[in-house]
Amino acid sequence: MSRALPKYHKRRIAMIGGASAVVLSGALIAGSALAGETSKNNAAQASTKAAAGTISCPAVAPSLPAVPASAKAEVDRNLALLNTQIAEANKRLRETVGQGGPNFVQNAILGPLKDKRVATINRIATAIGRTAARPQGLVSLAPCTLGAGGATNNAGGNAAPPAAPAAGQANGGNTGGNTGGNTGAGTISCPDVASRLPAVPASAKAEVDRNLALLNTQIAEANKRLRETVGQGGPNFVQNAILGPLASKRTAAIDRIAISIGRTAAKPQGLASLASCTLTK
Repeated sequence: MSRALPKYHKRRIAMIGGASAVVLSGALIAGSALAGETSKNNAAQASTKAAAGTISCPAVAPSLPAVPASAKAEVDRNLALLNTQIAEANKRLRETVGQGGPNFVQNAILGPLKDKRVATINRIATAIGRTAARPQGLVSLAPCTLGAGGATNNAGGNAAPPAAPAAGQANGGNTGGNTGGNTGAGTISCPDVASRLPAVPASAKAEVDRNLALLNTQIAEANKRLRETVGQGGPNFVQNAILGPLASKRTAAIDRIAISIGRTAAKPQGLASLASCTLTK
């Protein structure tokens, strides 16, 4: 009996050892599969991030002349605003990966960013021009571009192309289709600026008239774009690609009107509230 025990123990150890090997082998296979899946997920995430790209804009500060002390605070504030605008645009670029049609990034991100930069750069030039020669040509620094990784799928869209549209949805739109997008209904309506102006000094009349005419041109162009993009865009297309850029352009034109009046009279206040327009049915 005592001689049989070693053989029994040997067989038991062999069985336990074999089971352990199977368990260990299974764990290794599962671990390898998990590692492979994690690697794939990480690679996919990295690919998506890379596809989004980043927005790059020309630096404005190096192109400025000597800034008068009286203008320094306003210039610094607007230079900081330019950086904030780029950061916000890059944030929107990341948040909208996979959305939009062929011109989504240009219409909904780069276009509005350029309009904001034009207004900000004009304020910088105006601040300097109050006590020194107004710098010229700064507006050429307003346009920005989509940097490395941005020229990916969707023929200039934002990274991965959107899923095929369901029945009734427009091609090239946001994933939400055309619900709330440009259905072709209505026209763009904007508050009247001329009726809100004080008496315009003779020295400012030509510039004021020129910018009032520009406001009308901007509305006409926006309505033309509204007609040309019927059936395009996702839920926020009209706001992002038409009304948003229009508000930025109007802000710049209205600001120029107020500044021209303010050179020889009291600068009118509160005109910026007239910049926003709406889509009327």
